[in-house]
Amino acid sequence: MSYAMVLTAFGEPEVLQWQEVTPPVAGPGEVLVRVKAAGVGPTDLNIRAGHLAHVFPQGPGSVLGFEAAGVVERLGDGVDGVAIGDEVAVYLPKQGGYGELVATDVWFAKPPEVSWAVAAALPASAKAALGTLREVAATAGETVVVLGAGGSVGVIAVQLARSFGLRVIAAASERDEQFVRDIGGEFVVYGDGVFDRVAALTDRVDAVVDAAGHGGLTEAVAATGDGSRVVTLADPAGAAAAGARMSDPGPGRAPDALAVTLPMLADGSLRLKTHQELPLTDAAEAHRQLASGASHDKFVLTVD
Repeated sequence: MSYAMVLTAFGEPEVLQWQEVTPPVAGPGEVLVRVKAAGVGPTDLNIRAGHLAHVFPQGPGSVLGFEAAGVVERLGDGVDGVAIGDEVAVYLPKQGGYGELVATDVWFAKPPEVSWAVAAALPASAKAALGTLREVAATAGETVVVLGAGGSVGVIAVQLARSFGLRVIAAASERDEQFVRDIGGEFVVYGDGVFDRVAALTDRVDAVVDAAGHGGLTEAVAATGDGSRVVTLADPAGAAAAGARMSDPGPGRAPDALAVTLPMLADGSLRLKTHQELPLTDAAEAHRQLASGASHDKFVLTVD
């Protein structure tokens, strides 16, 4: 017997209901993990509302959640390098994180210094941040602008870019100014005219990572002179209009993201944005608070 927060229909947060489900099974190359914590991301809200039905197959009867952390309970055929009882962080390309059990073929050992909640808050954002930096082909010595640098993905992108030897101009809200400065970004206010403010700092922009999807892609392409070096995670219409690129969310995007970022979390060289914890059964409340803008924190669902 297993339970999960099930998407019973597309709609408002209350469509997420605690229900008994068929336990997932670890297939070839997969591990079955008993979840201790699961991250909640903006994409989850859009899937729940039915806005991404053309992109993701998850519909009524499915379980949301791209990221989690927990204890390995079973091994599928062909799995090695991990044992039952190991603590891991996992990325879930088929989703399912809002459940007591998940099966996945993407995992990495959770360092003991990293809490369950922090480990669960990392995987999807790390994969997106590392993947987009690779997609814009950013290399040491270049200047990259990160739009939405105060969000879960943007915070990681800023720090990874700095670790790769890039100059980072971090566009974020004023409330995030000190934090993005602390993690190595040169702060500018995000919003209308952002690239005018960028131009006051530098006349060279080599690449742009848009982690927020609130516009500015036409200006980003003009600043770089090369639409292939402007990648957005959240603005497909803007990318098409500007000649920029949508990030590819497929399995080939940064498969090593956890291997790169979890050790950095453990040694303190990577910081995440602050988070709030709620019980897994309160997933709907986490969605409400995120949708309302009442909280600027990441939400993590915990399992007792």
